[in-house]
Amino acid sequence: MKELTVDAKVENIDVITDFVNTELEAIDCPMKAQMQIDVAIDELFSNIAYYAYKPDVGPATVRVDVVEDPMSVVITFIDGGVPYDPLAKDDPDVTLGADERAIGGLGIYMVKKSMDAITYEYVDGKNVLKIKKNI
Repeated sequence: MKELTVDAKVENIDVITDFVNTELEAIDCPMKAQMQIDVAIDELFSNIAYYAYKPDVGPATVRVDVVEDPMSVVITFIDGGVPYDPLAKDDPDVTLGADERAIGGLGIYMVKKSMDAITYEYVDGKNVLKIKKNI
């Protein structure tokens, strides 16, 4: 397991993405899976940066675990901000046009569709969101 803690600021998305990609490259992760994970990082870390500690800034930790059977990567996002379960919200109705849909929820929907598993729990005063991608 590798772990990195940074301030939950949008400017740190690239730092987190580079950290995760270094681990993905070490296991020869296919480019398609890496791109899907990068999109998920952007969405999930942006949400933490914008909403977790509003209006303040606090720490966010990202962990990368490689699982061998089946070969997959589990990325865990941890913050001590306001409790928020992004999985509790209903998925947007993607059959509607963009101007007919309610605002919000499309990013997490894309993450749910592109990852093999996603879980959320609030433990010891922390939001813990895990995504898993089989590779």
